[in-house]
Amino acid sequence: MWRKLLLVCMIGALQMRGADARPLPRGTSDATALRAAVTAAAASDVEARERKTALVIGNADYVTDRLPNAARDAHSVAEMLRAQGFDVVLRTNVTAQQMQQALADFGHRLQPGGTALFYFAGHGLMAGRSALLAAANADPRAPATLVTKSIDVSRVLDTLSAPRAHALNLVVLDACLTQPFERTPLAMPLPAHTLIAFAASQGATAADGTRHGIFTDAWLRDMRRAPDEPLVSMFAHVAQRVAQATRGGQQPWVQSSLTTTAALSGSRMVSASMQGDASPDTVVAMDSRGILPKDSNEQYELTFWESIKDSNYASDYEAYLKAYPNGRFAPLAKARIERLKAAGQAAPAGSHATPAPAPSRPAAAAPTPTPAPAPAQPPAPKAAATPAPAPAAAPTPAPARAATAGESKDCAACPAMVSLPAGSFTMGSNVGDASEKPPHHVTIAAPFAIGKYEVTVEQWNACVDANGCPKLSAENNSVKNAPARDLSWDDAQAYVKWLSKVTGKTYRLPTEAEWEYADRAGTTTKYWWGDQMRKGMANCKDCGDPYHTEAPEPVGTFAANPNGLHDMNGSVWEWVTDCWHNSYQSAPNDGRAWDSPGCNMRVIRGGSWREGNDYMLSSTRFKYSQSVRQSQDGFRVVKELK
Repeated sequence: MWRKLLLVCMIGALQMRGADARPLPRGTSDATALRAAVTAAAASDVEARERKTALVIGNADYVTDRLPNAARDAHSVAEMLRAQGFDVVLRTNVTAQQMQQALADFGHRLQPGGTALFYFAGHGLMAGRSALLAAANADPRAPATLVTKSIDVSRVLDTLSAPRAHALNLVVLDACLTQPFERTPLAMPLPAHTLIAFAASQGATAADGTRHGIFTDAWLRDMRRAPDEPLVSMFAHVAQRVAQATRGGQQPWVQSSLTTTAALSGSRMVSASMQGDASPDTVVAMDSRGILPKDSNEQYELTFWESIKDSNYASDYEAYLKAYPNGRFAPLAKARIERLKAAGQAAPAGSHATPAPAPSRPAAAAPTPTPAPAPAQPPAPKAAATPAPAPAAAPTPAPARAATAGESKDCAACPAMVSLPAGSFTMGSNVGDASEKPPHHVTIAAPFAIGKYEVTVEQWNACVDANGCPKLSAENNSVKNAPARDLSWDDAQAYVKWLSKVTGKTYRLPTEAEWEYADRAGTTTKYWWGDQMRKGMANCKDCGDPYHTEAPEPVGTFAANPNGLHDMNGSVWEWVTDCWHNSYQSAPNDGRAWDSPGCNMRVIRGGSWREGNDYMLSSTRFKYSQSVRQSQDGFRVVKELK
């Protein structure tokens, strides 16, 4: 048996000697060399097993929402780990570039093997299926920076996954996992021998105390109490402490790929100066360590897009797609990335355009519209074209004629119009989104006519043929009686200007009050047909057949409301004249448009075929930048009756 052992040792020694270029001293026998090699190998193995390396980061001095304790947390954790025998690098208030460099250096320091510990205190968030750790220069007012100036936890895991002897990995994150972007579940495959301890559950926030983060305080106390405790047990105790301190408001959790009982084996004594107070930290801020924009989810996506839509950096659009993989501007972002990369203009990751400030939000978030599927070659974002004057070949105006009772058309290619009398109604809702409040009494003083249907592809193309409107994209131009879509507010203005010129009548977009008055048609229920959704009443997701995900149905496929108007709810979102306001506070009560100087964000109403029944309510409202085209946006027109 001993001969076999000797043979194995000799082979190992020769391999080690071959790997080491240094020659043995003269006169050294093979037996001596073998003993030396075996001794060196054993010593190296012990050193790797006992080696402990840590990177500790605490970001507190953010551009906005400064954290009171994160830097102090990092200093306390670094001190504790050094007392437990760790080789610690401490970084506080670092930029994205500095975080990346610290992580690269950490990877080099790990190569000899042993235990690796990564700790972070600061703002955290989720984007797509990733958890992000925000650098000190990330700014929630510039949404792209939350992606481009953050470290993805998967990069930390990639660093830890490099093969090394006696690997044990611990990642401790005292940060929130809030979801300011599109909500998706976290997906984070772990390398072997790894445990991640999260301070808060997905989508939730982490609390701060008087001295430390509540999670960090609990961990420090457990490390002082039992540094040799198995990691799974340790963080179970930490979770209990945190839940007790926050009365269940914060729920830490652990993700692990450990297959054996593992501990930090910190047998060293902790100095009295590090032990701190005997009493646990007191919660002073429950929602402190996460990105919580002041806007609704819908408005924040618009803010994100507005901040990058003119950027010449592919990384900005990649950041948008990470935050909103199914976002309403995803096709435009993909097209812009392809264009920039084809032109060789893509900038290094992390670059971004200077964003516009984030507008304020309604008090409660509105539901997020579901985006249309990306076309094969989606158009890039663009400002609406300026229409040329209509030539003489435009459709010849015809005398007003009755289509059916109460309907008229001013020319063969003009929309059918339904006349509505003056009247009063209650606009808004007390039970919906905050932007729909307060309900208020509105009087429409004069009669007006409104389109029986949304403007169709065929009607739009009459304006295109007259050089009054920009062409529709190929994928939106195949069905003549489908609603014209992928149109901006500026596009709609071009159409009503052309229509007014060729008919000699005053056409325009409806005011928001006129639109809701026409939609409600004298009803006071949630939907114009009642308080419950009924199948087949609107072209919307899960609202009954016919339904196709790729496009809305032809106009008039579904029943008309009591005013004889089709597709007021569902089909496509409809532009109205008004500027967007976060609520109806101080709204006009006479039915006129509510405008504002320098307004860029306009109101859209009615939902689209891509949304569910919650969007079909008569009170539903939303907003878009007036120059942005989106595949779910169209319009219907109003004609003034003199």
